[in-house]
Parts: sequence; structure tokens; C-alpha cells
Amino acid sequence: MTKREVVRMVLDGKKPPYVPWSFKFTKEPHEELQKYYGVEDLDIPLGNHILNLGSDIGFFEPVGENLVRDVFGVVWDRSVDKDIGNVKNVVLPEPTLEGYSFPDPLDQRFFANIQPEIEKKPDLFRVFQIGFSLYERAWTMRGMEDLLMDLMLHPDFVHNLLDRIVDYNLAQVDEALKYDIDAVYFGDDWGQQFGLIMGYDLWKEFIYPRLKKMYGHVRAAGKYVMIHSCGDVDELFDDLVSIGLNCFNPFQPEVMDVYEILPRYRGKLAFHGGLSMQKTLPFGTREEVIAESKRLLELGKDGGYIFSPSHSVESDTPMENNLAFIEVAQSQLKR
Repeated sequence: MTKREVVRMVLDGKKPPYVPWSFKFTKEPHEELQKYYGVEDLDIPLGNHILNLGSDIGFFEPVGENLVRDVFGVVWDRSVDKDIGNVKNVVLPEPTLEGYSFPDPLDQRFFANIQPEIEKKPDLFRVFQIGFSLYERAWTMRGMEDLLMDLMLHPDFVHNLLDRIVDYNLAQVDEALKYDIDAVYFGDDWGQQFGLIMGYDLWKEFIYPRLKKMYGHVRAAGKYVMIHSCGDVDELFDDLVSIGLNCFNPFQPEVMDVYEILPRYRGKLAFHGGLSMQKTLPFGTREEVIAESKRLLELGKDGGYIFSPSHSVESDTPMENNLAFIEVAQSQLKR
């Protein structure tokens, strides 16, 4: 059975032969692991089951020291955060799209790696990624505080902006569907450590209808829908399942009870993540990492779960802890 087939079993609500896994790392630990394994591409030594395709955030071109610009024209300061950065400029200083031109969603740089990666790793589950897929894209363009005020003061503008972002995304989805992919992943953070950023009612009014359109488009094509949203968002799971979501990431144990939620949704919604990024990985011992990893694998043995840290692993996690959870995952195949 291929890794692709194992992930499909999980997303279909079936019991897999073992718990699949897929790990991501930010710049510093990624480079450390490349050096440790002596490779550029970590998918193979890690044994990852998910093949991440596309350019999820949307390219960054250098425009100065530690400054990069994405395809929407937003400049990011990477002097601290080396992976994405912090928004430095606002491309929509007023609540209007007048004078602004959206980038080309069919820019072939978004799709250039799809076929080569599939040919190189044909046994992995293939996921085309769209990062900053709705709310996040909107606030990066308008500014977070202004966008949140716009929800109340300029709702027509927000509806228009979000609809334009959806059109952009669906054009990319249709292009990606020309390839033999398995799923589309939408990244969009709605949560804080406690509750939703904009509250449920505003989420339901502004975000939900657009998600329904995007998820439905992917499901109608016979593909799976996978999403990422950091924070305390478990109050949304029933809504998300109702519009076609198959897999939720990052499944943060600090903000939701993973051991209660996974069994409750098994067969309806799969989860990817679960290993504590705020506590166990940066501050725990190797033995504590191993123990938590084994507990999660035991939880996921009946299905509905892809093992992983609850986010891309950051530089505050010791190398020995990274190797610990990698080894625990891989040990499943040695039994």
C-alpha cells in the first residue's frame, strides 16, 4: 500500500494499517535537518506522506535588506521572522478596490513544481496549497485593524474584496485540477488563543459563504479539502464539515482537547497535527516528546488522524526533540 493510499484511507474515515505522518519545519530547523540527513529534499528521509505542491503564500521577491514583496504587492519585513515576515505596507489604504489590480492567478510559477514533484515522489498524497486564502489575504492587503473595522463600517467593500479573492483562488484551483492531485489545501487563520478573531457571527456572515463556494468547487471535482487555521476554532468544526471539509490542521492541544475531539469527529473529519508546539517540543525532554508522540499515535490508530507537530516546527525546538518524534513515527513501520 502506498503512502498516498494510506492518507486516502484516513480521509475516507477508514482504519489505516498505521498512522501516516507529514512534518514541516521553519527555516532554521529545516536547514539543520538537511545537514543532518545530508539532503536538500527532506520528504524522503522524514518519510512524509503528504506532497506539498504549489507556492502557498505567493512568491517573495527581494526589494531591500530583509524585505520581500508577494504577488499581491504586499511587502514583508523578514528581519525577525525569516519564513514569512511581518507586513510592512498596506496596498489598500482606503476601503476600496478602485485603482488596484489583482495579480495573475495563472502565473505558471504557482504550478511549475507540480508535475516534477509528482514524478519524483509518485507514492505521496498530492496537495495543492493556497495560503492566505481568504481572511488572511484580505487583512494583509488592507491591514488587520482596518479590515476588522471594515466588517462593521464598510461591509460592502469587505464582501467585494473577499469575492475577488475567491475568484482568484478558484482560478488557481481549476488550473491545479489539470494535474493528478488529490486535494486542495486552504490556509487561513481565524483563531486566537481563546476564540475567533472576528467572532462567530461575523465569521458566519463574511467567511462561511465563501468557504462553502471554494470547498464545494473542490469536492465537486472529486478531490479532498484540507485547511489550516491556527487558534481556538473548534466551534466551527460542524459548520466546516457541513460544507465539505475533509481534514483540519494544525489541531493545537493548547487550545482544544485533541483527545476528546478526534474520537467525536472520527469518520466525519480527519485531523493533522496534535503534538504540542508551545509546550512539549520547545520545553519538554526527549522522553516527554516520545511519550506524547506515542499517545497520539495510539489515539489515531483507528483512523481520522495524520501525525505531526501542531505547526511547522520552529527554531526553539531542540534537535534531539525533532529527531525523537520523527523516530517514533517511523518506528511504526519497523514492527
